[in-house]
Amino acid sequence: MTAQIPANPASVEDGAAQYVQSLVDHWDELIDWERRKAGEGGFFDALLSGTGARRVLDAAAGTGFHAVTLAEAGYDVTAADGSLAMIEQTARNAAARGVELPTVCADWTELRSHLDGRFDAIVCLGSSFPHLFDAAERATVLREFYEALEPGGVLVLDHRNFDAIRAHRYRSSGNFYYCGGVQVSVAHVDAERCRFRYEFDGEVTHHLEVYPVLADELAGLLRTAGFESVERYGDFRAEFDPHGADFIIQVARKS
Repeated sequence: MTAQIPANPASVEDGAAQYVQSLVDHWDELIDWERRKAGEGGFFDALLSGTGARRVLDAAAGTGFHAVTLAEAGYDVTAADGSLAMIEQTARNAAARGVELPTVCADWTELRSHLDGRFDAIVCLGSSFPHLFDAAERATVLREFYEALEPGGVLVLDHRNFDAIRAHRYRSSGNFYYCGGVQVSVAHVDAERCRFRYEFDGEVTHHLEVYPVLADELAGLLRTAGFESVERYGDFRAEFDPHGADFIIQVARKS
C-alpha cells in the first residue's frame, strides 16, 4: 500500500496531509522508542539543560517521542503538530506512560495564536521543517518560532543531511533516528524535491516528499529570522563528517 501525496505540495497543511493514518499507525515501529533513546544518549536533555530551559515547545511532536521523554526528564512540555492523527497518537503515548502533556494541533504559521505565552526552547525535530516547500513560508515559520521564544531562548531544529543526499552520497544508517529496522531510501532528489521510500517488513510502503534544504541555507534563514548564533551538530556530535551524518541538528539562539 502506498500513501497518497499531493501532486504539488506547497504548504504546512499539505506536509501534514502526507501523514495518513496508515503511516501514523507504523510511526512508532519506525522509530523504536527505546533504541532511539539509547542512540541519542540524552543529547537533547543535556543541550536544553545547558541553556537553563524549563518551558519547552515540541513544535513537530509526531507521535510524541521527544515531547514525552523531555517531560519525563522534568521539562514543562507542550506538544504541537500539524497532523491531527499524529497529535492524537502523541496524547495516547503520553497517557500510556503516565505523562501529563498538553497537546495542540496547529499550523506553524499560526502557532502563537494556539499557545499561551513564550517558551525557553522550541524543538522541531524529525526533519519536519523540510515539509515546507514555499520559500516565503519557510521564512514566516522561522520568524514565528523566533517570536514564540523568550529572549535568550533556543530553537533546536534538525533535518536530514540533504547536502549528502543531493550529492548522492547518503545512506540511512538506522543507528540514531529510525531504529526499528524499517528500510528508508531516497527514491528521488533534485534541488527542489526529495522523495523518501519507507518499507515496513518488505510489505507496507509509503512515500514522503520534502524540500531538500542545505545546511548552510538553513543557517542563513535562521540568521535572517533574527537568531544571533547558530551551532551545528551531525548525529549529536560537534565534529562530524559532512557527508557521513544521517541528520544535521542546528541550534539557534535568540538575542
